[in-house]
Amino acid sequence: MLAPHLYVDSAAVDAVGSLLEGGLVEGVTTNPTILQRSGRRLGDIPGLYEQWVSQGAREVFFQTWGMDAAELLANAEPIIALGDRVIVKVPATRAGFVATRALTDRGVPVLVTAVYSAGQALAAASYGARYVAPYFGRLGDAGHDAVATIGSMHRMLEGSRTEVLAASLRSPADIVALREQGVARFTAAPVVIESLLLDDVSESSAAEFEAAIRDIA
Repeated sequence: MLAPHLYVDSAAVDAVGSLLEGGLVEGVTTNPTILQRSGRRLGDIPGLYEQWVSQGAREVFFQTWGMDAAELLANAEPIIALGDRVIVKVPATRAGFVATRALTDRGVPVLVTAVYSAGQALAAASYGARYVAPYFGRLGDAGHDAVATIGSMHRMLEGSRTEVLAASLRSPADIVALREQGVARFTAAPVVIESLLLDDVSESSAAEFEAAIRDIA
């Protein structure tokens, strides 16, 4: 089984920087909503990329936009120009799949985002996407069994060049449940990543160890 990989889903520079510099995540995922909520503008993207790469990000994800494939491709160009650690996010729409094929034919790494069905994941793989991002929380909100659906995507893509990068994860339990299905890549908000690392019993034990060492020093 592949070792798990954690990414942080945020544009909050302090929280992201802390996780990157601590070596706790290997990359950063964003989308237009995340940028908007953090008060970021399109003009901030180059600076964010440079900062996160300098802090150790191996991959940084920014999403292209547009109403048709031509517009998606045109808006992808400044993202591609950022550097060799950028991954272009493309929505799982008909226009998005056309754009995905055009980008991957050029060797551009693509993540197809907002994937909600195994069929969409299969299509993304056939068009050469490096990743597909199913939204765990939103699948559950829509009444689907998110663990089963994403687990099915993972098994279907095994042996291909496309991996599942699970998103919209709302708790460490979501990550653990998907890991049990074999999924190896996860992106979540900083609070979820931090929660994955912590347990009250561990904190209590660490405090006891610290008290003991001070007593015998």
